[in-house]
Formats: sequence, structure tokens, C-alpha cells
Amino acid sequence: MLILNKTVRVFSIPSKRKIYEFLGSFSFHPGKLFLHKLVLGIETSCDDTAAAVVDETGNVLGEAIHSQTEVHLKTGGIIPPVAQQLHRENIQRIVQEALSASRVSTSELSAIATTTKPGLALSLGVGLSFSLQLVDQLKKPFIPIHHMEAHALTIRLTNNVEFPFLVLLISGGHCLLALVRGVSDFLLLGKSLDIAPGDMLDKVARRLSLRKHPECSTMSGGKAIELLAKQGNKLLFDLKPPMHRAKNCDFSFSGLQNVVDKIIKQKEKEEGIEVGQILSSAADIAAAVQHTTACHIAKRTHRAILFCQQRGLLSQTNAVLVASGGVASNLYIRKALEIVTNLTQCILLCPPPRLCTDNGVMIAWNGIERLRAGLGILHDTEGIRYEPK
Repeated sequence: MLILNKTVRVFSIPSKRKIYEFLGSFSFHPGKLFLHKLVLGIETSCDDTAAAVVDETGNVLGEAIHSQTEVHLKTGGIIPPVAQQLHRENIQRIVQEALSASRVSTSELSAIATTTKPGLALSLGVGLSFSLQLVDQLKKPFIPIHHMEAHALTIRLTNNVEFPFLVLLISGGHCLLALVRGVSDFLLLGKSLDIAPGDMLDKVARRLSLRKHPECSTMSGGKAIELLAKQGNKLLFDLKPPMHRAKNCDFSFSGLQNVVDKIIKQKEKEEGIEVGQILSSAADIAAAVQHTTACHIAKRTHRAILFCQQRGLLSQTNAVLVASGGVASNLYIRKALEIVTNLTQCILLCPPPRLCTDNGVMIAWNGIERLRAGLGILHDTEGIRYEPK
């Protein structure tokens, strides 16, 4: 954890003159009166610069996002200093676009909510520094947001979901199962003991050189695996789901990645090709790793549901499982989860794909949830911290 006064020296903060110019660039609409809560959400935890304005009824009044995906695809992964620089270059424009689209004046905002944990330190620092300057100039309350809490609560913006419910968060940087009992009341049931599923799928895609595949050249690793898997035989390689004997709800993906890496090396040797060339069996490997990942996630989620039902933490019927995060948009994995929820008489709910990945809407909505509950609303931001882990 880094203390803000250290952060301020590391990350460039816009000058007061620039902030005043930024605030003065908006066309305010005095004839439009908002009588309910309005929150500006800012997200810079990884490689997307995003902002949104959301009201307490769940209306998204304005949003904007700048994706760094194309840049990082070229380098084979996210390079934190590059991500930091791109956030610096785009954050003011993105916030301005979100506010302009919302037709809300900054004076009408109830609070500003910003991701402060977890994430990449260099990326988090840009969003926090910008937000604190804005909060200081506007004299608005500040709401620090936990990235995972925001993902978990997004479903309450799109669906009428009451507490408690079970949430499965699966992405490129995170993997966890938790019982959500309230806005900030989470019972952690399981987490990845090593890497996240999205990270594993990305690494397999890079090892298979899928960027050189004509159908996958502009896709992220996870999307490339999902697309190519449709053409492959998932049973051609005998991959065992990780931790199949472990009596808990934790996950592990690094062992699976190592096994797949050995298979790829063996196939390269058999086909007489060098590293970087595409294997004839690439689609079969993609199908096998996706199937094994889906089985692993489904089995651990099944255990979590049974645990909660047996202990009265969730209803025996019509309990809600929310699956969110970038990996939750994988339709094959989602189908595996549907089998589990049908078996346990639960309801599977997923936010729309655009809200499964990082975005400003979920941060603003989390701010609304906390504002309504009176939780974590700061009027004094001195000593506020960001926490990468």
C-alpha cells in the first residue's frame, strides 16, 4: 500500500489552472434539474480508462471509455508504465466526454467515485490523483471503490436482485467466489491460489501464436481461444481439471497452463515447427483448455452453492448466482454454469457483456450503492490510499 503523499510525487497531477480550464469547458444546463443522487465514476485499475455518470435509479446518463487493448496486443501483454502513460493522456478527455454526454453540470454531482483497489499501481495512481484534484476543486464527497465490489454489485443496476446472492468474479486479473450479504458485506468462499483464468487463457493464446491466426489477429487471448475452440475437438487431449480432490472452493490455473505448455512443445516437436508458428492442432488445444477451465470453474462453483444452501446462507430454490468479469462473457463457460444452476435450482444472472469487463458505469453504480447505504463516503481525503493488491 502506498500513502497518497508518496503517490502525489510519483504521478503527475494536472495543475489547478488546467483543472479550472477543464471545469470551465462544460456547457451547463440550468433548465435541467436533478433531484436525485448523481455519481461520477472513474476507472483506471488496469488498461481501460473509463468514466460514467449514473443516477440512483440506475440510469446511465453518460459514459466514455478508452481501451488500450490494441497497444498491449502488439507487446504481448500489459506493460504497466505504458498503461500509466495512456491513462494520463486520456483521463481528462474521457471524464469530459462522460460528463458532456450526461448533460449534468459538475455542481449537480452528489459525489465522485473512483477505483482505488485492487489493480496495477501505476494505473490506479493516475485515476486517484485526477479524482482528488477534481474533488478538491468541486468540494464534493469522495467514494473509494473496491474494483471487485463494483463488479459484484453491477447486477443490481441491470436486474432486481436482493441480498444475499452468490457471485463468481472471473477475469484476467481476478478469480473469486463470494456470498454477497450487503453493499460492503462479503463472505469470501474461494479464490485463485495462483493466476486468474483470463491470464491463463491469454498465456496459452500467446504460446499458440494466435495473433498470427487470420481469424484471431485483432482479438484478446481469451476471445481467440473461445473462437478457435469452436473448430476443435475438446477431448483430443486428456486434461484433468485442477484440484479435483480438494474439498474447498478455491481455484488454480497455473498447473493447467504448465501442462498445456508441455503439450504444445511436444506437438511442435512432432510437427517439426518452430516456436511462433501455428500448430495444426491449435484448435484442438484451444477447445481442450477451454473445456477444462469451464469444468474447473463449474465444479468449484457447484461446491460453493451446496455449501451455502446446506448452511442456510442461500435459499434452496431460486437463489441467484451472478457471474461477472471478462471471462464470464465466454459462452462455453457460461453454459457450464447454467448446467450447475439448473442442477441446484438456482438462477444464473450475468451483466451484459459491456458491463462484464472494466467500465466506468460499475464504479459510478457502486458509488450510488454506497451513497444510499451511507458507507465509505469521505469528506476529507487526506491520507487516502490506493492498494494494488
